[in-house]
Amino acid sequence: MKIIDEYDPKLPLDRASTIPSSWYTDKSFFWHELKTVFSRSWQLAARRDQVTEPGNYVTTDIAGDPVVIVRGNDNVLRAFFNVCRHHAAAVMTEPEGKAAQLRCPYHGWTYSLEGELKGTPDFSGVCDFDRASNGLISLELTEWENWIFVKIDHDPALSLSNFLGEDLVAQMSALQLTELHWFERRHYHFDCNWKVFVDNYLDGGYHVPYLHKGLDSVLDYSNYMIENGARHCLQWSPIVTDGAEAQTGAVRKGDRALYYWIYPNFMINLYDGVMDTNLVVPRGVDQTEVIFDFYFPDVISEHARRQNLASVEVGQRIQDEDVAICKSVQRGLNSRAYNTGRLSVRREAGEHLFHRLLHSDVSA
Repeated sequence: MKIIDEYDPKLPLDRASTIPSSWYTDKSFFWHELKTVFSRSWQLAARRDQVTEPGNYVTTDIAGDPVVIVRGNDNVLRAFFNVCRHHAAAVMTEPEGKAAQLRCPYHGWTYSLEGELKGTPDFSGVCDFDRASNGLISLELTEWENWIFVKIDHDPALSLSNFLGEDLVAQMSALQLTELHWFERRHYHFDCNWKVFVDNYLDGGYHVPYLHKGLDSVLDYSNYMIENGARHCLQWSPIVTDGAEAQTGAVRKGDRALYYWIYPNFMINLYDGVMDTNLVVPRGVDQTEVIFDFYFPDVISEHARRQNLASVEVGQRIQDEDVAICKSVQRGLNSRAYNTGRLSVRREAGEHLFHRLLHSDVSA
């Protein structure tokens, strides 16, 4: 609580500072975030295209807990803790696949696709064992647009639509994201706390002219706008063609670039006919994995494939440019010379929202 109380969420943006450096460096605070921020929020767990048929499953981890999403024989999609009720081993060990049943590799305990315990080898003679109450433990699950979201802590009052807010749901519906198809996934590893990456994303384009020359050449920096919702921030910029760097200009087109951040760790980036999503996964107090999924209207034709790969490579270059600066920031956060920094009123309203939402969750 001493660390939490170092931040004042009531200060308006023109008087506010960032959250203190201890929030990025203290190991106990990191574990506290997993139990609060990540356990109470709706978390992206899978893509819809991964689990279209009975038996399709995806494994992931959320807030440090192993999770499996599976489509049952009844065609219903379910989420469970991926933890065997016998001795806690992961039941499904592959990232994704298709199975007729869910079988733990440790002692062979077997569960149906609906999570019911079916097989317990060499378990006769065990007294007072209730098979029906030893199925996999279920989690809240909701489908939205191209994705599947799961929540660790049960709270029926906080549906995904309530969490996102009507305004964001309406904006996403109008964008017709389901017409875009998944093309490729890439994983990026950052030597920083997960919040460093989110801060970097939410700085209103502040760092773009200095770090991302290619991206800067297609964005109208002076007209870059920031719009905050209850639990999301939309940053958008007109796209320009005059003076555009060739590689970036060839794949970043249209009227506007849209950058949506959804609390706490999911981003949706949209250009004309191009979408990529970023899922920011905490791997340690100073280690972060960012999972990128790339979507396009056409993922089949050879001509489209070449264009799609060119677009992915532009995204790769941007991430390569961010890796070093995020590591530099984490190093500075550990310095005795730094505790907090002031925020730009023009650029960093999104960060201010992020920090206030964090404070609310870690204080509860």
